[in-house]
Amino acid sequence: MSGQPSSEEDYHDKKAGTNTLRRRLESRQMSMIALGGTIGTGLIMGSGTALVRGGPLGLCLGYAFVGLICYLVMVALGEMSTYLPHKKGFAGYATRFVDPALGFALGWNYLMKYLVAPASNINAACIAMQYWTLLVPLEAWTVFLLNLLGVRVFGELEFWTSTLKVLSLLGFILLGIVVDLGGNPLHDRIGFRYWRHPNGPMGSYLLSHVHSEPAAIFLGFWSTLATALFSYIGTELVGVTVGEAKHPRRNIPRAIKRTFLRIVVFYIGTVFAISLIVPSTSRELFVANSSPPGAAASPIVVGVTLVNIRTLNHVVNAIILIFTLSAANADLYIATRTLHGLALEGQAPRMFRKVNWAGVPWTSSFTFFAYFVNLLSAFGALTWMAISYTHIRFMGALTAQGISRDTLPYKAPLQPYGSWFALVSTGIITVFKGFDTFIPFNPKLFATAYLPVPVFFFLWLGYKVYFGTCLIPPEKVDLVSGKREIDEEEERLVEKDVERFAGKWGSWKKLLDSL
Repeated sequence: MSGQPSSEEDYHDKKAGTNTLRRRLESRQMSMIALGGTIGTGLIMGSGTALVRGGPLGLCLGYAFVGLICYLVMVALGEMSTYLPHKKGFAGYATRFVDPALGFALGWNYLMKYLVAPASNINAACIAMQYWTLLVPLEAWTVFLLNLLGVRVFGELEFWTSTLKVLSLLGFILLGIVVDLGGNPLHDRIGFRYWRHPNGPMGSYLLSHVHSEPAAIFLGFWSTLATALFSYIGTELVGVTVGEAKHPRRNIPRAIKRTFLRIVVFYIGTVFAISLIVPSTSRELFVANSSPPGAAASPIVVGVTLVNIRTLNHVVNAIILIFTLSAANADLYIATRTLHGLALEGQAPRMFRKVNWAGVPWTSSFTFFAYFVNLLSAFGALTWMAISYTHIRFMGALTAQGISRDTLPYKAPLQPYGSWFALVSTGIITVFKGFDTFIPFNPKLFATAYLPVPVFFFLWLGYKVYFGTCLIPPEKVDLVSGKREIDEEEERLVEKDVERFAGKWGSWKKLLDSL
């Protein structure tokens, strides 16, 4: 490969010099990142707490409801990023389609989330290592170094770790079904036993404080929404990889469509399997929920231990280690690219525009991280709300300028109602997700549960007042700049695909490419 930048790697980047991201994420890498890239410990460990509070039915309903919201946010993001796959992240869409103040607030809000998240995952990885009494946490350095080696290394690493995570979750689901149907040392066919009284179908939460069984059941279900939100946050990673994706008009819709498979199979399938083999009233589950991150805290281990499978804990711990390292790597990737995008918009110091020889925004890779883990769901919820609102404004601009959504490269389903539903539902969950900080009132938990909200509005209003910005009228939203170059490049890529798929092995190449 020559030193000349190829058009397939970069859309109109030749004029930008060397300080630009590289389009080197392959289709297979984008698809696998969409399937498993940001699945972390929230699913395989946090689901235990949700099971205790919400019961088996409440657990599954909570994950299904938030999964629907997640899907609607992702298709909205997919419609915008496929139409204009720029390198400024989805904060750039808010700046362009809504108001620069919203883009500023969204970008810094998202950055703050991913200045917190890697520290949380690295800490969990260290504790997972300590499960085997290993004293040197080399994984922390691994995360930093791998992010400095370029997007190709990141893409390849995430492809294989995501593959391992996907296979692991499929294994967990199959294991849960086999155990449930009697394939266990006790030969006990469990069925839906744990969905019936006294273990289910619904759980109760804070009954001793509210003194009402229906209210406790509702609070138990509502608490599962906050847990599920934390588990799903990060799915929007695909929107961050847009600036480094090859053939984004083709690969982004593919990745977005796989999100539905990811939600139904991996998230809902995993929690359903857990609900079958773990009773919500189990003493072992209460002990697991109070354990530090690691195999001891996983409800999956609780389920197999209850049927006398004793050797799986080390396997689960190894998988948890892979989950945490992969999630930390993805978190650091998102943080550096978000800060780079803000710098390109002039909303962060210019030094963060710089990239190294591999196209990595190296300056931002050395940022120090905070350890306020319970801030993550609030940061993520605000991000989802901003993406949904940006998409609503984007659709309004299309209508005002006489552009039919039928002409878009990817048309999101269930719109415009889907984005409105996601915006309102996420807003309600955000407002009430910290309800248990009032029963009884805990000022520290209250502050960490809601601190991102005033910070977000301070950034938004502060930027708006200082720079005098306002909402961009729909008819004046810029839907054109940069689009022509992208359209021309896509046409060239389509022509290359026609040539590549021609000939004797063309059909097989096309089949493998679609997979």
